[in-house]
Amino acid sequence: MSGCTHRFRPRGLCRGAALTLVFGCVLATGAATGSLPQDPDPVPELPARAVASTSSPVDREEIEDAAAKAEADGKSVKDAAGEVVSRSGDRWGAVYDEREYEEFEQSLDGSYLGVGLSARRTATGGVAVSRVQPGGPADRAGIRAGDLLRTIDGRSVDRRPVTDVVALLRGDGTGAGEGTRVVLGLVREGKPSTQTLRRARLTPDAVTVSRLGTGPSSALIVKVAAFTKGTGEEVRDAVRTAPRDAGILLDLRANSGGLVTEAVTAASAFLDGGLVATYDVRGEQQALYADPGGDTERPVVVLVDGGTMSAAELLTGALQDRGRAVTVGSRTFGKGSVQMPSELPGGSVAELTVGHYRTPAGRSVEGRGITPDLVAGERAQQRAETVLSGLGGGS
Repeated sequence: MSGCTHRFRPRGLCRGAALTLVFGCVLATGAATGSLPQDPDPVPELPARAVASTSSPVDREEIEDAAAKAEADGKSVKDAAGEVVSRSGDRWGAVYDEREYEEFEQSLDGSYLGVGLSARRTATGGVAVSRVQPGGPADRAGIRAGDLLRTIDGRSVDRRPVTDVVALLRGDGTGAGEGTRVVLGLVREGKPSTQTLRRARLTPDAVTVSRLGTGPSSALIVKVAAFTKGTGEEVRDAVRTAPRDAGILLDLRANSGGLVTEAVTAASAFLDGGLVATYDVRGEQQALYADPGGDTERPVVVLVDGGTMSAAELLTGALQDRGRAVTVGSRTFGKGSVQMPSELPGGSVAELTVGHYRTPAGRSVEGRGITPDLVAGERAQQRAETVLSGLGGGS
């Protein structure tokens, strides 16, 4: 799965702006090796790039030379480039073919190809359905959260990394598209069953807002699933329209990341300007700043877990370092590296690590994650609500 990609798109890679910053989406575009560090946090069925074992940078010229040679020899450019990335040990490096990269771009617009479920690792090493998207293929087939997922198209998923399971659901590497079939072997309350689904293009709600109570000043829960286009402004609108005395519980659990510009916009809802993060690209230092005029008075609690990744970690770190929020939950994923895409012959794209980002206090997130102010496990939301109430944020 792709994590925090601070991604620069050169001309030709993106229809529109020549430069877009992305702190990665969890995408499934190939065989992802490795697993999330804190099971049983859920993994949404959004896209994941291949993950190697270390985070050493790869030489861009080497990968471009390998791609050019492969094209001249009539071989697969993607396979040749992927082999170089794999040897380099660039943990977050990835190579996409043209279709996969298109899918990645679409996911940043808020849509993805799949069956509409999230998965998590169980204590016994199996895989369970953690969430079903309303109206999606899995929901229409009657699949429910808590069902055990045993096989996908006849292949056992037990002990597989959850990112591999997501890739199988999406049909990555098989040319799967809308309407293609995927057969799931499930177990519910000890009874096995088989469901045949057809993949569809889905658009989940990136931001959902609900109330913690019924009173006029009851706190709001603002749940952000991923930072796709428009997410930041949705968060700002939720804060602007909230009752004056209402606190905000910002739920970033299982947030897979996304566009850094959206995370900065979301940070601007709670900050009156100032630093959100710094980053380097091949040694050149840059900074990201919030817009002025955000709400700096109302109480804010941020809820995180091991599935809080990349852009969500950037936002968490900014609010924590700036003293703007109390963070509650478990340590976040730890994805804070910067990737830059390079276009290869034949339309393939290689994304290579070129730097890292830091929180306003200078903390590196890569490989460390963010430890919340109050560490809480299964009852994290209840603890977060208690903290928010104690801060005067309503109930």
